[in-house]
Amino acid sequence: MKTSACPLDILPSSLFKSAFQSIGPSVLSIINASLVSGQVPAYFKNAVIHPLLKKPSLDPSLHSSFRPISKLPFISKILEKVVAKQLTAALDEHNIYDSFQSGFRRAHSTETALLRVSNDLLTHSDAGDCSVLVLLDLTAAFDTVDHHLLLERLRDWVGLSGSALEWFSSYLSERSFSVAVSKFRSSTTSLTHGVPQGSVLGPLLFLLYLLPLQHILSSFKGISYHLYADDIQLYISFKPHEMSKLQLLHTCLDSIKTWMAGSFLQLNEDKTEILICAPDKLVPKVRDSLGQLASHTKPSVRNLGVTFDPALTLDSHVSSLVRSSFFHLRNIAKLSPILSRSELETVLHTFISSRLDYCNSLFTCLSRTSLNRLQVVQNACARLLTKSSKHTHITPLLLQLHWLPVNFRVHFKILVLVYRALHGQAPSYIGDLLSPYTPSRSLRSSDQSLLVVQRTRLKTKGDRSFAAVAPRLWNSLPLSLRSVDSVVSCKKQLKTHLFKLLYDLLHHSLFILLSPLIPPSSGSTDFPLSYSLSQFLNTF
Repeated sequence: MKTSACPLDILPSSLFKSAFQSIGPSVLSIINASLVSGQVPAYFKNAVIHPLLKKPSLDPSLHSSFRPISKLPFISKILEKVVAKQLTAALDEHNIYDSFQSGFRRAHSTETALLRVSNDLLTHSDAGDCSVLVLLDLTAAFDTVDHHLLLERLRDWVGLSGSALEWFSSYLSERSFSVAVSKFRSSTTSLTHGVPQGSVLGPLLFLLYLLPLQHILSSFKGISYHLYADDIQLYISFKPHEMSKLQLLHTCLDSIKTWMAGSFLQLNEDKTEILICAPDKLVPKVRDSLGQLASHTKPSVRNLGVTFDPALTLDSHVSSLVRSSFFHLRNIAKLSPILSRSELETVLHTFISSRLDYCNSLFTCLSRTSLNRLQVVQNACARLLTKSSKHTHITPLLLQLHWLPVNFRVHFKILVLVYRALHGQAPSYIGDLLSPYTPSRSLRSSDQSLLVVQRTRLKTKGDRSFAAVAPRLWNSLPLSLRSVDSVVSCKKQLKTHLFKLLYDLLHHSLFILLSPLIPPSSGSTDFPLSYSLSQFLNTF
């Protein structure tokens, strides 16, 4: 466990961990006594709340601008970790999770959620369909959870009973908290509802609280959905002559609001956003068919950190990404004289590379121009780190730094995700997009573990979807790489393979560029392909 600080800790967590060899048996006895008796000690249920500003741009004078983060005693987090591990194993074994819930789940992320949504939208667009994407947000969702309803859902939807259910009843009852700001701390008061943000079990319990919503959403045939904790995405696709299907969206939203009212949850109407993915000439007709929802339509929407546009090109996202990256890059450049090379590289990866890599498996949607804009950002990082001039050829610098170019990094992310999906280490909704190739005749050894490449109509739509791009990239790999036995080996060999492709590409490009300038050797009329990269560059 990570060390954490809480004003209620009797021992600092760092000292607690260093002395664990001595105090471990006593801690084990406390945890086992709690689990057997179904009771949580009162000390474990006290929290100190630290208000955390959600975004720097929000008004700090408003309470709604803050997220209440609970600081709990370190020993209580150990108990919660033990319970969470057992509960998660049971949820996985009995397939209780909502399959389209990606929040706080192993192998799930914002990237996998957005990848499935963008794939579906691109596939429908390729088929000539119009789509409407609705983003819903809840108001203070974690703080309004009703404890009695949560215990009922743990009993009826999860199947907990006996001492296990008693333990969760004890965990939720008689909780208390105080608020700390700077050096000041309020008096203690009781916490009668909500799950603690910052606790180990809080996020997991919230997902279980939302389980009935899965059955409501899945009952509307024709409407797809995806959840990431309390962020809800609904999308419906239809032919241009089927605008009447949008009435189903109104019915679905009414059902969601009714269920939420009964569960003490509330939609934040101000944050509801709608994106229409349709040809420009059809957009007004779709907007008119949305009725009261038309006021929520936007030219682009920010979805879990990625800006979606109607054409699904991600051009707006790239513009924002390039702008923020160069803002940070200029500030880093001012600090570079006082940083060592290793420190500078860490800072560049933290502020720039992490942004370029965030959800980059979606970048198959990008045009060549947008990819080049992102590559310019990476080139600037490489030149700053190596203190090279802007005229220095960039590919040797990337090879020297062992950095894959942006488009290769996109391919790397997709291929690793394919490997995980084929080995049961990725969300099921990603694995559903990949189909093993099973020909009628016996396979040659080189044809093993191939995937079916989805047929598409449009290069700018279906061809850019994950279901089309991923099989093409996977099938292009050598058999030895498709057959590795672990994800660690896959990453290592895949990176080597991509660097070899990059090296071969550079080698070939330089050969074409330099062959007219260099006299043939030994009477040959061809430039020697056995030249090394350094020989090429020195000659140039």
